[in-house]
Amino acid sequence: MSTPLVLMDAASLYFRAFYALPESMTAPDGTPVNAVRGFVDTITRLVTDRKAGRLVACLDADWRPAFRVDALPSYKAHRVAEAGTDGEEEVPDTLTPQVPIILDVLDAVGIATAEADGYEADDVIGTLAAREAADPVEVITGDRDLFQVVRDTPTPVRVLYLGRGWAKAELVGPEELAAKYALPVRDAGPAYAGMSVLRGDPSDGLPGVAGIGEKTAAKLITEFGSLQAVLDAVHDGRDRKLTTRARTALLNAQDYLAVAPTVVNVATDAPVVVDRDDAVPAAPVDPDRVEELTRRWGLGSSVPRLVNALERR
Repeated sequence: MSTPLVLMDAASLYFRAFYALPESMTAPDGTPVNAVRGFVDTITRLVTDRKAGRLVACLDADWRPAFRVDALPSYKAHRVAEAGTDGEEEVPDTLTPQVPIILDVLDAVGIATAEADGYEADDVIGTLAAREAADPVEVITGDRDLFQVVRDTPTPVRVLYLGRGWAKAELVGPEELAAKYALPVRDAGPAYAGMSVLRGDPSDGLPGVAGIGEKTAAKLITEFGSLQAVLDAVHDGRDRKLTTRARTALLNAQDYLAVAPTVVNVATDAPVVVDRDDAVPAAPVDPDRVEELTRRWGLGSSVPRLVNALERR
């Protein structure tokens, strides 16, 4: 039986944990550890509920890569901390010190991490998913952008979407994605990316095409088969499937449409570096350090639950 390769969108998940759990969860020195505990509990659920046999926490080496900003300067521009000029993402002050703790726990337990210089975690996930030719892949995220990686072949890739929490987790593959957004099942992942280009995403600084919302974007992608086919039809006056209104809107957005796919599409060839073998360990690789981190940061029962889950696999 195949062992699932589980790819965690780490930042998405520790942000979710930070906002889901109270900051009253603190270390003995008063440092909040709510994100740490929530993130560790997520790993435990992946080992127990999702039967993860291979697991990689995928990291942002650059949350706002130069190649995307060069293509579209508005990309995530509003997320840059207003108080600074160093281009750092605005992160809650009480979350920032928790990230190194999360990385220390992952290292001591023996959970693999991966990143790619100059790329986001989405690109790390896209690349590792594209490379996988042996086992099914599950992407764990609270970010809909990663729906674009779903596929059936050569190995199935599914997204476990946690945008509404574990209780309402959605396992999304090509069929579910097609049904949810009225997209074609065939190439549903790329179709979703194309729809995203057309509709835009204010949270990422993507303006989209004025006058084309999600439903119209999905309809265009479905009718023409791909974003490129839609764009080709703009200049083909003989194609009657494209309404005058839609053609005008697309023509007015030509500059945006020339660069948006570079911003929206996740990379599948990023120079990903994985720090260790991705097999889920049967026990912590450094149990003494795990114990020390648990005690130092007051991680309560979260880490012992993870250790127990590893040993029971």
